[in-house]
Amino acid sequence: MDPSLNVLGGPLAACSRAPVTGFFRDGHCNTCAEDIGSHTVCAVMTAEFLAFSKYLGNDLSTPRPDHAFPGLRPGDRWCLCADRFLQAHDEGCAPAVQLSSTHARALEVVPLDLLRRYAAPGG
Repeated sequence: MDPSLNVLGGPLAACSRAPVTGFFRDGHCNTCAEDIGSHTVCAVMTAEFLAFSKYLGNDLSTPRPDHAFPGLRPGDRWCLCADRFLQAHDEGCAPAVQLSSTHARALEVVPLDLLRRYAAPGG
């Protein structure tokens, strides 16, 4: 596992434990070399983003009991792939970002100034 640091240089805060998120399903946007998608951006879901993700083939809103996945709702926090966040920004539907919970490795894909533009209150 990569060191648990956020984009601001501090310790990586939890993103969500309900529903549990993260590449390691540890509630944090921790990552490692095997995390090809770089699930590093802690995003606050919106109806618009969830519809966008579903349109692109990644339905995050429908429960999947076979995978113990409850489905996401607006307001839930989730570790997004950095590329998907950037794509949502390009399409005008990027969700807010919890900076203290976004892994430093996200900066390999998304510039810090862009993440700051989407910073969620308090985070």
